[in-house]
Amino acid sequence: MSNRVVQGRMVTPETLAELIEGESVLEAESIEDADENCPACGGDVIQVGYMPSVTEFVVGRKCQECDWAADDRD
Repeated sequence: MSNRVVQGRMVTPETLAELIEGESVLEAESIEDADENCPACGGDVIQVGYMPSVTEFVVGRKCQECDWAADDRD
């Protein structure tokens, strides 16, 4: 699935990656369901793989209900 609803608005993979990263990204893969619940509110978590720079690939996770987000750099 390419677009999802996050905190009441429709997001693309690139938009979701930008929400997680806090700035523009070069490229993003399709959004997928993460096999976890949000540690902050218990809501559904989705994930997206993206490239914030030419030399880095990151998998970011974001709650669909609240502001919680994390990436695999943690």
